[in-house]
Amino acid sequence: MSRKILLICGIISSLLYIAMNIVVPFQFNNYSSASQTVSELSAVGAPTRTLWVWLGNLYTVLVIAFGCGVRRSANRNRSLRAAGNLIIVYGVISLIWPFVPMHQREFLASKGEMLTDKLHLALTMTTVLLMTISIAFGAIALGKQFRLYSIFTILALFLFGILTGMDAPNIRANLPTPYAGVWERIDIGVFLFWIIILAILLLRKQMHSGPLTIAGNKRQQRKIRL
Repeated sequence: MSRKILLICGIISSLLYIAMNIVVPFQFNNYSSASQTVSELSAVGAPTRTLWVWLGNLYTVLVIAFGCGVRRSANRNRSLRAAGNLIIVYGVISLIWPFVPMHQREFLASKGEMLTDKLHLALTMTTVLLMTISIAFGAIALGKQFRLYSIFTILALFLFGILTGMDAPNIRANLPTPYAGVWERIDIGVFLFWIIILAILLLRKQMHSGPLTIAGNKRQQRKIRL
């Protein structure tokens, strides 16, 4: 598969995930995208679980393909290669999601957390960590403007990740969480848009055959032409 197609997979993956969050909730009566988390769409017993899992697997495959495209775009740029590797790992680990679903709020409030709920939380923390580190390596690899944008993305991940985490006890207790879905979707969205921007920059680089910056001291660095 050509590098261009692999990079385009990154754009498609993000657009697919955004579309999933628009279309799938309509299949779940009384579901609120503002107050309920994304994971509740694939929770045990949720009417949207099967659809979400199938679309989620497609998203994951596209992400892995994009990670391979980033690797192939790296040449001697070690930071970009590391970013590609981390995106691939993020994709591979995401294949575990269907096997560690959370339970619906009513179940959690009456029966407490099960093993899959705990594993679901652990997987969430792992994927967020991989997302953050991949963004950091991508920031190092490319130019100043993208670096600043990446820093903003990381800060947004932390801020809205904290806001989402603050609602976790109320989710387990089946209490109101008016903005939990908003915070989490913004948190996910900043990463999705970062992927799109990275893909566009690398596609432009391929079109213009501009060299990427090689990590090292200032004398060894090359200018990025994007």
